[in-house]
Amino acid sequence: MKINLLAIVAHPDDAELCCAGTLLKHKQLDYSIGIIDLTKGEMGSRGTAETRAAEANKSATILGLSARENLDLGDATFANNFENKLAIIEQIRRFQPDIVLTNTVKDRHPDHERAGKLVADSCFYSGLLKIETSWEDQSQQVWRPKQLWHMVQDYYVEPDISIDVTAFWEQKREAILAFSTQFYQEEDNGPKTPISGKDFWDFLEARARQFGRPIGAEFGEGFVKSRDFGVTNLFELV
Repeated sequence: MKINLLAIVAHPDDAELCCAGTLLKHKQLDYSIGIIDLTKGEMGSRGTAETRAAEANKSATILGLSARENLDLGDATFANNFENKLAIIEQIRRFQPDIVLTNTVKDRHPDHERAGKLVADSCFYSGLLKIETSWEDQSQQVWRPKQLWHMVQDYYVEPDISIDVTAFWEQKREAILAFSTQFYQEEDNGPKTPISGKDFWDFLEARARQFGRPIGAEFGEGFVKSRDFGVTNLFELV
C-alpha cells in the first residue's frame, strides 16, 4: 500500500495537533494519507496506553487515514539508534511516501526533538542499498521520500512554508478531541497538564491564526524544511 503523505511522529495526537489540517487537505486532493506513531504515549500524565490506542483509532476514522501504525519504541525512552532507524525504514519502504511530515526541530518536550532527528535520519538511510530490510518475509526495495517537513509544536519556530487549512479546521478539532483523556473537557477531574486546560485551545487557535495570516488564510499550519527545495515556476508559489 502506497501512502503519498505520511506523518511519522513521536506520540499519538502529535499529528492531530500539528498537521491534521494538512493531511485532510491532501486527502481531498486525492492523495493517500497515513500516520505512524513511534510510541504509545504511555508516559503521559493522563490516560493509559490502552486509552491512547482507542483514541488514535477514533481519530484515524475521523481523518480517513489509509493506515495508522504504532511502532511502540518506548515513550520517553526511545533512542536515535540503528535498531529504531530500521523499524522506521521498514515502514518508509513499506508505504513508499513521497512526502514525510515529522516532529519539530526544537521543543519543550525532548521526545519531539529526538523524534524529528530520528525520522529525518531514517528517511535518508532508507535510500541506501546496503541497508537491507524485509516486510512479511519479502525483501524491501530502497525508498527515500522526496520531501521531509518538520512540524511546529509548542515552541515557536519560524516556518518556511504555511498551508491554508481553514476549510478543515473543525474536522481537525474533532480529531484532536478524539483524545478525550488528554485535552480539556468541561467535567474533568484528571491531573492538570500544560495541554489539559481550556487555555491550550486558545493557544492552538492563536497559533493557527498566526500561521494563516501571512498567506491570507484564517487558519494555517506551518512547517520547517529539512533541506532546500525547488519549484518549476514562480507561479506555483502563493
